[in-house]
Amino acid sequence: MRMMLRARMDTRMGNEALKNGTLPETMQALVDKLKPEAAYFTAVEGRRCATLVFDMQDSSQIPSIAEPLFKALGAEIEIVPAMNLDDLRKGLAAL
Repeated sequence: MRMMLRARMDTRMGNEALKNGTLPETMQALVDKLKPEAAYFTAVEGRRCATLVFDMQDSSQIPSIAEPLFKALGAEIEIVPAMNLDDLRKGLAAL
């Protein structure tokens, strides 16, 4: 199922991760693991933020996705189902 992950990073922990080099390593590991169809990195509400759209095979993947972000970056995480336009059309046609 297509999912959207948004991770908002704790500023203090993000600053430390930037200084010690683990911020780019953590983001690269996440991208390598999820192989997202899209990945964006920006600021949201004044905090570093990563948004990735990826395919999740099973909800049991959530801990292995979220825990590194919690541990390394003190991130607040949202993982929600998402649709592209084709998915929306298919869903609306079923109405």
